[in-house]
Amino acid sequence: MPVNLKGRSLLTLLDFTPEEINYLLDLARDLKNKKRAGIKEKQLDGKNIVLIFDKTSTRTRCAFEVAAFDEGAHVTFLSNSQMGKKESLEDTAKVLGRFYDGIEYRGFKQETVELLAKHSGVPVWNGLTDMYHPTQILADFLTMREHINKPLNKTKLCYVGDARNNMGNSLMIGAAKMGMHFVGIAPKQLFPNQELVEKMKKTAKETGAVIEFSEDPKAVAGADAIYTDVWVSMGEEAHFEERIRLLTPYRVTMDMLKMTGNPDVIFLHCLPSFHDLETTVGREIYEKYGITEMEVSDEVFRSKHSKVFDEAENRMHTIKAVMVATL
Repeated sequence: MPVNLKGRSLLTLLDFTPEEINYLLDLARDLKNKKRAGIKEKQLDGKNIVLIFDKTSTRTRCAFEVAAFDEGAHVTFLSNSQMGKKESLEDTAKVLGRFYDGIEYRGFKQETVELLAKHSGVPVWNGLTDMYHPTQILADFLTMREHINKPLNKTKLCYVGDARNNMGNSLMIGAAKMGMHFVGIAPKQLFPNQELVEKMKKTAKETGAVIEFSEDPKAVAGADAIYTDVWVSMGEEAHFEERIRLLTPYRVTMDMLKMTGNPDVIFLHCLPSFHDLETTVGREIYEKYGITEMEVSDEVFRSKHSKVFDEAENRMHTIKAVMVATL
């Protein structure tokens, strides 16, 4: 059956079928090849897109802007609107829907991006909320396709760290949809919401996926990809000491990669990463707690296993696919 996503929003991968996700990945691969070949189709010529940012950003903003420009669209970056302050979300959405063909939102509450989609009348794309990060998952899966010599539904993906944050949630959802073997490896208090886990296990029965959780880092055995994220998400900085105590045993090191028994295992991270002391936050954490690395060792981050910069580039190609498909 042909896939038609015109007019659709991307708020969470929960709303998308495996066929639709595969379609977006195929489209992203095609658009990536065309960009590298210098083929310019300008499929968004004349479109106007607004990017709303309540959280700071490097990859998400740059990926949306470059992707839009490549395809001929015009972009407004909006970080100082009246939305939610002097004007309701509903009213703002209705106004922006009159001006723009598509809206990206990056911020805190999932409810915000859902209300924008409900009231704007145009496609809305989730650039990150506290619950989900769907455009990142598309980039992750495109990267896995490129670097693992087997289809996604034959791969084992291990997420190590805070398994109940937006990345843990979103990777589990994506893996369940795509028929993958997913293992969340974390201390029990950082396992995801049980209701979401049960929902994804139900999806897994339909797709052939396996969804598991373990407190034992040795559960990475047989992994094709090991994924981690920062120990403390934006807005949770007060929890650094607790997270360091809980998650230090889950730092991704070369020893952990060796535990997989797979010499070709790849390492993924949505970035930014605290793998050295070359950031203000990294130095502050070192001065306060005496650690030079957090969620991943510098050795792993810079190793042949690390595909984090291919993954970062793929944010742009997959976001482009989302905009082209929905507009």
